[in-house]
Amino acid sequence: MYSKLYAKSAVMENEMRPLSTGSPEHVEVVDFLHLEAELLDDLREREWLSEMVSKDVVYQLPVRETVERARGRGFIPDTYHLNEDYGSLNAKVARNETSFAWAEDPPSRIRHFVTNVRVRRDETDADLLHVRSNVLVYRTRQDQTNPQILSGERADTLRREDGRLRLLRRVVLLDLTVIGTHNLALFF
Repeated sequence: MYSKLYAKSAVMENEMRPLSTGSPEHVEVVDFLHLEAELLDDLREREWLSEMVSKDVVYQLPVRETVERARGRGFIPDTYHLNEDYGSLNAKVARNETSFAWAEDPPSRIRHFVTNVRVRRDETDADLLHVRSNVLVYRTRQDQTNPQILSGERADTLRREDGRLRLLRRVVLLDLTVIGTHNLALFF
C-alpha cells in the first residue's frame, strides 16, 4: 500500500483528492488524531493501545538516507528503525509500566503536533480510511535545556472496528537522516 511513499512521487496509491475538511469522515479522523495525541502526551499509552490501535497493526519507521532527487525520497525499502506489530507495541507499553524502563524513567515530556491532515476513502473497503498528516514531536528529558525535535509525515490507515476507528497501519517518514535522540522509546 505504501510502496509509492518511498518513490519519487510520494503519493499514496489511492490518488483521489482528499476529502473536504468539513466531511464527516475528515472531522472524525481529526478528532481521532487529537485524542491520540492527548493520550500519548499524557503518557496514557495503555489506553491508547487498547482503545485506538487495531490488533492487526503494522507500525513502521523506515530508515532514510540523503539521496539525489532523481533517486526518490531516500527511504530504504524493508529497512526500519521501528517495525512493530501489536505484540511488540504491547511489550513496549508494558515495559514503560514497570520500574525497568530506565531509558524513560523519569519519563520524557512529549508534545505531538499533528497538522495538514488529509483523508481519503479506500476505493474497495468502506471500513478503511487513508490518512496523511504531518507530525512534530517535541521532547525534553530530565533537566536538559535542548529539546529533541522530530518532524515528518505519517501515512496511516484507519479501520472501523466495532463502530469506531482504530489505527491499522502507520508509516512514519521522518525528515531526518540522523536521529538526534538517545532512544526511540516513544510513539509517533
